[in-house]
Amino acid sequence: MRDVCVVGLGLIGGSVLRAAAKAERQVWGAARSEEDVAAARAEGFDATTSLPEALSRAAERDAIVVIAVPLTAVESVLSDVAEHAPRVLLTDVVSVKQPVQEIVRRAVPEARFVGGHPMAGTAESGWSAGRADLFDGAAWALCLAHGTELAWWAEIAHLALELGAQVVPVTPELHDAAVARISHLPHVLAAVLAAVGAEAGPLTLSLAAGSFTDGTRVAGTRVDLVRAMTEGNRAALLPALDAALGMLGAARGSLASTGSLAATIEAGHEARRALAALRAAASTSVRIDLRAPDAAEALLALGEQGGRITEVEGGAAIGRVPGPSEQ
Repeated sequence: MRDVCVVGLGLIGGSVLRAAAKAERQVWGAARSEEDVAAARAEGFDATTSLPEALSRAAERDAIVVIAVPLTAVESVLSDVAEHAPRVLLTDVVSVKQPVQEIVRRAVPEARFVGGHPMAGTAESGWSAGRADLFDGAAWALCLAHGTELAWWAEIAHLALELGAQVVPVTPELHDAAVARISHLPHVLAAVLAAVGAEAGPLTLSLAAGSFTDGTRVAGTRVDLVRAMTEGNRAALLPALDAALGMLGAARGSLASTGSLAATIEAGHEARRALAALRAAASTSVRIDLRAPDAAEALLALGEQGGRITEVEGGAAIGRVPGPSEQ
């Protein structure tokens, strides 16, 4: 197993470091935050504020480097990667994929890069918010972009599986379109909902209970992190916002003209039931030979069907897709 160097020791990076250590990988981390580094060291982890030192060690040991910083910091980190570990096996956990892919190709063209995004987290941030089991059972989007070697992809997939996740093969473009709707739009709507509630004053907030608390939870996330993910995915988020505004406009029009919100509420109820049904659906086992000429296409097809890879061993990816039919 390769060693793992994690750059960025906040919620996600700190959880990667902990989980990789639990999986018995040799691990070390680097961060610009002296507070996060000190906290990691206090728990017995090998951590430094010197990114060149950590990356030079990664180059010497041919380690996997995991970039776990906000999108706004990626280019700066990659300039250090280009100088100290230009041919490293590289992945990331940033919440948008096309911009990272473009920066990597420009800044570190020789890196063996596989973009990733674990769909896990909390509204908290920093080293103290992380935990080794954060990724247990979570989807981990793992990109197959033009030029991605399947051997690289398989090795990063194996790491994600070791960390407790299940791997979803996807292109950077489809990833960004998907997370715009199920991650970035919810952050925007949570911010709006929180602001609408707060502007009504203390009486309104004193009555706030479960629906308001649940709906605004992610509005408590660090502002700079939310801005980085939403603004960084502008092209995909704009159509999602347009769809939401269209639905809200239709709801307002119906309420004003007929007094009914039936169409809006029923559509949302059915969509939520569809999510529950997908999660509870029976699934079929699929085996994909990673040496086959159409392996990349088969992996992406599995991802588009809502499937997940649960094992990568012996030149094959084993996964499951919803539905009873054999693949």
